[in-house]
Amino acid sequence: MLKTATTSLNDIDRITVNPKVLVGKPTIRGLRISVEHILKALAAGIPQEELLEDYPELEPEDFSAVLAYAAEVIGEMRVYPVAV
Repeated sequence: MLKTATTSLNDIDRITVNPKVLVGKPTIRGLRISVEHILKALAAGIPQEELLEDYPELEPEDFSAVLAYAAEVIGEMRVYPVAV
């Protein structure tokens, strides 16, 4: 994982995968809040402050963990051309 000034190596540890929680989707600290849900909310323009109010179990560090996890997944992705 790439470490940057705003991302600590511990951030991504907040993301957990458990087949018994949300059918194995990546979640934040084992809560029933998926990385996907938070990413979609942020992409829709919902401010972090509003999400923290709506989900009091979230912590500000969870947002950097979600972004670090997404960056890691995208960074590992490979795209290959397919002849049609």
